[in-house]
Amino acid sequence: MSYQVFARKYRPRTFKDVLGQDHVVRTLCNAIEQKRLAHAYLFVGPRGTGKTSTARIFAKALNCSGGPKVDFDPDEEVCREIAEGRNLDVQEIDGASNRGIDNIRDLRDYVQFAPSSGSYRIVYIDEVHMLTKESFNALLKTLEEPPPHVMFIFATTEPHKILPTILSRCQRFDLRPIPTDIIANHLVNIAANEGVTLTQSAAYAIATVAEGGMRDAQSMLDQLVSFCGNHIDEQNVNDIFGVTGRETVAKALVYILDRQLPSLLHLVHELAEAGRDMGQLLAELMGAVRELLITKVAPQEASAGIPEQWRDTLNTLLERTPTDKIIRLMEVLSRAEEQMRHSSNKRLYLEMGLIQAVHSLAEANISDIIRALNGAPLPDTPIATVPLPAVCTAQQAVPAAAPVQPTPAPQPAPAPVPAPVAEPQPAPAPEPSPVLENVTMPPGLEQLDDPPPLFDVPADVPQETVATERPVTPEDWDAMLATACEASPISGSMVGQTMFIQDDEGLLTIAIHPEDVNTRDALLSESIMSVLNEQAQQRCGRSISLRIVHDATVAAPTPVEILPPPKFEEVAPAPAPKPVQKEAPKQVATEAEKKAAPPSLKPTEEEFYNDPLIEMALKTFHATLIKN
Repeated sequence: MSYQVFARKYRPRTFKDVLGQDHVVRTLCNAIEQKRLAHAYLFVGPRGTGKTSTARIFAKALNCSGGPKVDFDPDEEVCREIAEGRNLDVQEIDGASNRGIDNIRDLRDYVQFAPSSGSYRIVYIDEVHMLTKESFNALLKTLEEPPPHVMFIFATTEPHKILPTILSRCQRFDLRPIPTDIIANHLVNIAANEGVTLTQSAAYAIATVAEGGMRDAQSMLDQLVSFCGNHIDEQNVNDIFGVTGRETVAKALVYILDRQLPSLLHLVHELAEAGRDMGQLLAELMGAVRELLITKVAPQEASAGIPEQWRDTLNTLLERTPTDKIIRLMEVLSRAEEQMRHSSNKRLYLEMGLIQAVHSLAEANISDIIRALNGAPLPDTPIATVPLPAVCTAQQAVPAAAPVQPTPAPQPAPAPVPAPVAEPQPAPAPEPSPVLENVTMPPGLEQLDDPPPLFDVPADVPQETVATERPVTPEDWDAMLATACEASPISGSMVGQTMFIQDDEGLLTIAIHPEDVNTRDALLSESIMSVLNEQAQQRCGRSISLRIVHDATVAAPTPVEILPPPKFEEVAPAPAPKPVQKEAPKQVATEAEKKAAPPSLKPTEEEFYNDPLIEMALKTFHATLIKN
C-alpha cells in the first residue's frame, strides 16, 4: 500500500474524533436523535478546521445501516464508501471546478432519483461561494423545496460571497479555529502512534504556526518527520519553518519592557541574519504582549505561552509597567504590522516599530501624572517629550490648601511705576521643597490635539532692571497679562479668562476654556508675548514661553450679542400738495433796507441763472431751463 500522509491517515471518522468543534457536533447529534433534520446545512470556517470531515461523518450517520443514528460503525462498507468518496448516494462536488449552470442542471436531475441503498441522497458542495450567480439562481427552487429524500450540505471559507437567498435556506454552523493546546496534544498522540518522539515545546510551536488549522499542523508534523527522523524538538521547528522560539520572544519582550533598545536591535539583527521571518517575529511578539496584558488584568485567564524560566523576570517587569503602557505597546506594534503588510522591507518597519514601542514606555501620560501626584515616580529618563501638561516639580510645588482659581478678565491698569534700582543681593539658599500630598489636577484638563507653537521672544532689558531669577507666580501672571493687554489694545481686547497652572523653568502652563479660541490666538500673538517677556524679565528675571491647555472649569467666553435689525413701520403716503397761489409782486427794497437786512444764503434768481456752473451744465447736456 502506498504511503498515506498524516492529514488523511488521521482524519476524523466519527463524531467523537472531531476536535475543537463541540458546539457543531452536539447540535448535529441532537438533530439526528430527535429526528429534526433539515434539508440544507452550511458549514463555515477557516481551512483545516474540519468542514469536509464533519460533512462526511454526518453523511455516514444518515446513510449507515439502521440509520440515521449517531453511534454508527465507521468500518462497515457503506461508511468506508462514503469516506473514500465512491458511494452512489453521496455526491461530492468541488464548487470551484463545477461552477457553471450546466453542472447545476445535471445536479437537479440527479436528486430526482431515489437513493439506491441509504435513506438520503446527499449532495455535498465544497467551496460553494465559487458558484456563479446563474448557478445559484438555478439551485434556488430545488434548494427551497427538495424531494424528501434529498439533503444538501455546503462548505465555504467565505460566506459573504454567497447569495442571501441561499443563506436563508440553510442552517449555518460556524467551525472555529481549533485551540492551540488541543492541536499540540493531538500532535503528540500522532507522534506516539508513529513511534516518533515529539517534545511538548515542539508540538506547541507547530500548533502556533498552524493558527487553528489541524490539517496544517498534521502536514507540518509529516514534514518534520521526514527531516528530523524519530526525534523532533523546538529548534527543529524553528529551523524549518522560520519560527522564533518562545525563549527568544520572551527575551525580546524583556528587552522591550526594560527599555534595552541596543540589545533589542542586536537580537533582531541576529534573527534576520538567521533567516527568520520578520512578520512572523512581530506576530509572535504581539501574541506575547497579549498574554502579558491578560496576565495583568485577568491572571486566571492567562495561558502557558511564556516559558517557565522567563516568567519570574517578566512578572517583575510587569509589576512596574502599568496596564495603559502595555495597551499603548500593543497599539504601536499593531501599527507596525499594518505598515509591514504593504512594504517589501519588513525589517525596516519592524525596527521602527520596536523603537517606537520602547519610546512609548518612556512617555508620560495622564495616568503617570496622577500616579506622580500620589507619590509614585514618573518613568525613568523619558526619551520623548511629555505630550501632556507638566506637573509641578519639587522646586515649584503648590500646597494643596491653595487651589488655583480662574483669573478674571484683565482690566486696564495704570502703567507701572519703575521701582528704584537696588544693589543686587545674593540669592538666598533654597529651602527644602514641600512634598506633594493630595494635590488634584483641575477637572477637565487636557492638552490640545495640535499644540500651538511656543514663542520665546527675548526682551532687550537693561542689565540694571533685571530682577533676581525666580518662578512666575499667579499674581505675577495677572499683573503681566494686564500690562500686556493695556500695551496692545487690539490683541488685549480678545483675551478672556485664563488660569495659571505652573511655571516649569520658564515654560508657563496656562489653561483656557476649550471653546475660547480668541484668547488662545491673542496670548500667542507676538505683540502680547513681547510684553509678557519684558514683564517677566523685570519681575522674575527670566524669559518665558507659553503652553496653552484646555480646562472646562475656566469661564467660557462671553458670546457676542448680535442685535436684530430695526423694524421700520410703513409710512402713509404724503397728501398731495395744495396748489400754490401766486403772490403779488413785492416791492423792491430800498438801498437802506438792503443794508439793514441780514445777508441771505439763498442765491437770487438772477444769480442762479447766471451761475457759470449752471451755464456749463446747460451746454454739456444741451438743456434748457424752464421757469415756473
